[in-house]
Amino acid sequence: MLPKRNSGDNELYTNREKRKKMTSYIADSAVFIMGNCGVDSSLLITVPSVADELKSRDSMLRFDLAKEEGLRVEWPEPEMVKEVRKKAEQTRDSEELSKTDLEILAKALEHRETAVLLTDDYAVQNVAVQLGIQVKPIAQKKIKDVLIWQKQCTGCKKTFDKGDECPICGSPLKKKRKRKLKGKGYQES
Repeated sequence: MLPKRNSGDNELYTNREKRKKMTSYIADSAVFIMGNCGVDSSLLITVPSVADELKSRDSMLRFDLAKEEGLRVEWPEPEMVKEVRKKAEQTRDSEELSKTDLEILAKALEHRETAVLLTDDYAVQNVAVQLGIQVKPIAQKKIKDVLIWQKQCTGCKKTFDKGDECPICGSPLKKKRKRKLKGKGYQES
């Protein structure tokens, strides 16, 4: 026999449905480092490794306060991390992205339909736009175009997808823009 529904059940269900449709904001560590991002903490979602990037007392206090006010700290789904890593390889941003960056992107990808990623990291923005994730910078200017990178040897000028040293002549490789795509997916500040 099923338990009787009380009148509060409908309200709970309605609030859950509203929350699903509301915009949520995926918070990079810059949100807590910079301070006020103009978003209610109850709408923020982040990943556990963001806390490890916070070094100053102020940023740690902001993080703790946001948690008390409703910040959700969630692990990303492993399949999403794999998808992000694959896209980062395609854009050649993988060498620039930390474990936390990959996790933040994966969490934003999970919530792609209803979320905006808050970040000032250009490599994170570049990959996010390629994944169809809305991006809003915090203090920096947003990227104008999506870039695909390659590495070029400073000696023989051959190009490679990755690495730090030319496998042909041993000279250092320098990051160089391979091509530019028009940027989409930005939310105006």
